[in-house]
Amino acid sequence: MSITTVGLDADDTLWHNETLFRLSQKRFAELLADHAEEPVMMDRLAQVERRNLRLYGYGVKGFTLSMLETAMELCDGSAPPHIVREILAAGREMLVHPVETLPGVAETVADLSTRYRLILITKGDLMDQERKLAASRLGDYFSGVEIVSEKDRGTYQTVFSRHGVAPADAAMVGNSIRSDVLPAIEAGAWGIHIPYPITWAHELAEAPEGHPRFVSLSRFDEVSDWLQTVDP
Repeated sequence: MSITTVGLDADDTLWHNETLFRLSQKRFAELLADHAEEPVMMDRLAQVERRNLRLYGYGVKGFTLSMLETAMELCDGSAPPHIVREILAAGREMLVHPVETLPGVAETVADLSTRYRLILITKGDLMDQERKLAASRLGDYFSGVEIVSEKDRGTYQTVFSRHGVAPADAAMVGNSIRSDVLPAIEAGAWGIHIPYPITWAHELAEAPEGHPRFVSLSRFDEVSDWLQTVDP
């Protein structure tokens, strides 16, 4: 068995992302402080986000729409104009925020590209993910870029098949157990988990400890060394 292809998640694996959402949530809570307690507000926002995922998908635009909808609910259907303006401004700022790659990512991706086929496999808004990839200056290292609406077993099977690789010869690297590890393992690939300091509640899941194709690493720059320990 040898790994020939490495799938890489983007948000919170290659660059910071969830921290921006948390800052916008804090701003949202401050705007609506007179209308609800923060725990109630955050719970309502999470419910609205989950409800809207099938309509808006993942990403900043869907999150912004969910904040607007939550504000309307908390304000009995008539959120003040200044709150609407501030929520829209927060969304726009997220969409143009500079991309900051995580420590060791640039060097490790460059190294991996010399020995493996790299495929970026990420969820989110097409335009925003393309913008972040371009800003990261990592795009040239990937032989394929897959921006998908969901990550499940079928997604990984389809992606690997499209790139001419058997799942058994592939590894998926990411910060989400739910999206990057479990479905990749179900598809027959390796799942390599690299935790990020904060995780969106929707992405939480139990790690498949003890599974022969599950690996947990502390940092992204450990991926290259671990791959070299896999017997060909």
